[in-house]
Amino acid sequence: MANAGIQLLGFALAFIGFMGLIAATIMAEWKASSYAGDNIITAQAMYEGLWKSCVSQSTGQIQCKVYDSLLQLPGNILLSLCVCLMVASLLLCFISVMVATVGMKCTTCLAEEPEQKDKVALAGGILFLISGLCALVATCWYGNRIAQEFYDPFTPTNARYEFGKALFVGWGSSCLTLIGGAFLCCNCGSKPSGKHPRYPPSRSAGQSGKDYV
Repeated sequence: MANAGIQLLGFALAFIGFMGLIAATIMAEWKASSYAGDNIITAQAMYEGLWKSCVSQSTGQIQCKVYDSLLQLPGNILLSLCVCLMVASLLLCFISVMVATVGMKCTTCLAEEPEQKDKVALAGGILFLISGLCALVATCWYGNRIAQEFYDPFTPTNARYEFGKALFVGWGSSCLTLIGGAFLCCNCGSKPSGKHPRYPPSRSAGQSGKDYV
């Protein structure tokens, strides 16, 4: 059976990753305006996220506009897939937390059925892996799109963007979720055999003497 400490560590890492994915999804700084190059106006900074775009003035005033429709996201329509992947990742993470809590050895649920409990913990780890993979694909795809536009010679200098803080949070959280799910999946490699070791029958008190030939 899997070590309860490894399960607890994996659940803690995955849960921290879950919280980070929530923060990354909400944050508006998925990409931020770049100041690389000459003739860059630094009086204002522009940020774009999955749900809204913001403009920060040098005076400290910030104005944000929520996207009217998911199909009207700036840039290619495929950017809406990032929203779907992140939402799917959060939903899977939420389900994973519920499932893994039932299957962990530190909880009393299914305590009388250890094999079923291990299978439930394994299912929670697999769901964490899938959710972390969805978030990692979304953040990597978004970051790759930013890099392509940044190095595109036809992109105006004042219209280039760099990686925002949300991407770094998303990458780190995705890795934590994947690592935590992998620890929970370690449960599948150590199943109880259900057999008790056999020992030679003990001699009774009347047969404790030595045998003579």
